[in-house]
Amino acid sequence: MKKIILSLALAAVLVCCQNKTKEKLEEAKDAIGTEVEQKIDTVTTKVETAIDSVQSKTGKVLGKGADKIDKAAEKLKNAAEK
Repeated sequence: MKKIILSLALAAVLVCCQNKTKEKLEEAKDAIGTEVEQKIDTVTTKVETAIDSVQSKTGKVLGKGADKIDKAAEKLKNAAEK
């Protein structure tokens, strides 16, 4: 009889602990999910900023290159007219 009662008590404790463990796992999963989303948002913002910077710098370089080509074309045109 003692063995049966002890077995039932042990089973009840195990079931109770299993539910608490599941709750803790759910909480941890939610926390990790939130943290990952925040990290993704941060990385996305940084990448967008870097892309904007590169596009701006590229535009400036291309503008300078176009100015140099225009000047060279003007020189060739002037030389051809002489």
